[in-house]
Amino acid sequence: MSVIFIKQIMISKSSGLVIENLNFLNPKVYLCTPFIIIIMQIYIETPRLILRDWKEEDISAFARMNADPHVMEFFLNPLTPEESLAFYHRIQNEFQTCGFGLYAVERKEDHAFIGYTGFHQITFDVDFAPGVEIGWRLAHEYWGHGYAPEAALACLEYARKYLDIQTIFSFTSLPNLRSERVMQKIGMERMKEFNHPLVPQGHALCRHVVYHIELK
Repeated sequence: MSVIFIKQIMISKSSGLVIENLNFLNPKVYLCTPFIIIIMQIYIETPRLILRDWKEEDISAFARMNADPHVMEFFLNPLTPEESLAFYHRIQNEFQTCGFGLYAVERKEDHAFIGYTGFHQITFDVDFAPGVEIGWRLAHEYWGHGYAPEAALACLEYARKYLDIQTIFSFTSLPNLRSERVMQKIGMERMKEFNHPLVPQGHALCRHVVYHIELK
């Protein structure tokens, strides 16, 4: 699979002009009269996908995805619009503090926001924390096309090259066989089962499985 890492594009919000491969260290917003110029970082490109910074325009599709009972079948509850907005801000904060996070995933053929894939710090009380997990969530209409393993494999390759992470984990509830298959497809190895401490004991989703992969 061909993968392109890290480029930045300049977008004029008034003209729609796009200039690629700018040599800026960090995404920024520049006020350039009479234009507002936004520097957006593209972290990864695969043959079909772009993994990039988030845009405010993503929020409505992000909220719809998080409210979809199909997408959230193996979570305790779908998210309200307010919860999705808070989640969006947590993602942004993690990029600021850690230098990595959950990347917005855009489909190249139509530039549709289809979900997210990327990295997240594990902070709850388990014996493999603190650590970093890889996770994914795609809108239901984009399932079944291999987008999740394509994006996740590219993220692992990106982490090997650019991130100071030794081990990546991934976990899901036992009934979520679709997500577990993605872990297997991207070369992760099954570690063990555990009870998720943030899920009530006895709940059908309490029992989880964790996978891992060594990057270095």
